Amino acid sequence: MNIVTIGGVTIGLGILVWYLTAWYPGAKALRKAPLPHAGRLLPFIAAWAYGVLAILTLGGIVGWIADTALWISNWLGDVALVWGVGGTTGQSATGSSYLPLTQTGTALVLLSTVAVLAAVKKSRYGRDIKAGAWCGICLGTSAGIAGFAAVPLAQAANVVGATVYGVIV
Repeated sequence: MNIVTIGGVTIGLGILVWYLTAWYPGAKALRKAPLPHAGRLLPFIAAWAYGVLAILTLGGIVGWIADTALWISNWLGDVALVWGVGGTTGQSATGSSYLPLTQTGTALVLLSTVAVLAAVKKSRYGRDIKAGAWCGICLGTSAGIAGFAAVPLAQAANVVGATVYGVIV
């Protein structure tokens, strides 16, 4: 499992800022009809949650792809910090309450991977889903609020996975 760097967190926050800025319909439109505008965030948020769970997957192809995406994001962010604004690099403090996924939790992540891949291919929100997953991968193990969201997401995946597989098996 890769450790997120300041550059990786910066890339994740950059994706989030970009997406929210592009989404923002304006205060007047948001006050007039908040639900349709908030509903446009759902594909990104659902994919963000998937990205967080994907980076918590310790092995396999899903874990390898998430680790590779995080490694690339760390590198790109570090390069942008050093060459773009003259900053420095370093490791971000990772969330102290890391919770691994159980066997049924990882099975649920695998099923979610199938759903995400199908949604990217067939949905008109494919770009939003890709951006959300990438943002979740970058921020899933950070020490901030996004990193702390990984704990309840992992617990939920473990409980839902145990419930689903408990009923089926």
